[in-house]
Amino acid sequence: MSNGTVNFQIKNGIGTLSFEHPAANSLPLALLNTLAEKLQELDHRADVKTIVLTTSGTGAFCAGASLKELKSITSLNDAESFFLGFATLLNAIRKLQKMVIARVHGKIVGGGVGLVSCCDYAIATTAASIKLSELSIGLGPYVIEPAVSRKIGANAFAQLALDCHAWKSAEWGLHKGLYNYMVKSEKELDSLVAETALRFASYGAEAIKTLRQLLWKDTAHWEELLVKNAKITARLALGNASQKILKSLSI
Repeated sequence: MSNGTVNFQIKNGIGTLSFEHPAANSLPLALLNTLAEKLQELDHRADVKTIVLTTSGTGAFCAGASLKELKSITSLNDAESFFLGFATLLNAIRKLQKMVIARVHGKIVGGGVGLVSCCDYAIATTAASIKLSELSIGLGPYVIEPAVSRKIGANAFAQLALDCHAWKSAEWGLHKGLYNYMVKSEKELDSLVAETALRFASYGAEAIKTLRQLLWKDTAHWEELLVKNAKITARLALGNASQKILKSLSI
């Protein structure tokens, strides 16, 4: 469980991919890479028409980058590999042929916001508060910026990044376009996610593939951009300001 777990099940054309990590569903490098691999596997399966991304537990949906792993990194090569894991995952989602629905039951932080932003459709509960905390630890949300800005716009992204100390409500996320629908309970969440996934799965595969290409137009440059931003983040992570903050954290 130190690297987390990833599981998926397939039913009625719906591939449900679930991940879990004991530290609030945070994302170490191994988990990032496994998620990218499993998403690609589901995308290639003929018996999967739509993908649902979810996490386990009743707490946070995703706490973003694993601060414990980040705190242990001492070399630039390892730091770059860590943040390139986020670039790899976001680019993997970008290049899928099938729609991805995020089932967001709880809070999302940092890289978790980027992950939800990359999904084509997000359904959340009122508990799904949002925070980009990177500036508070001497970093910046550079790798995920293209995904978040694409979803909610540059001004909302800037507000979220600069208000790194504060949570934004799920209502804020709905208003800004991060979430497509918001419900009050997990029971309602499960019902709406299932209904939406079955509806998406009923659409023609070629039509969905073409629509997704249109929705993701003008993003091919992310292949290089996210890598560039990952390397910028890696250098900052090893800088004095970030190191001082990371060492002060009891993780």
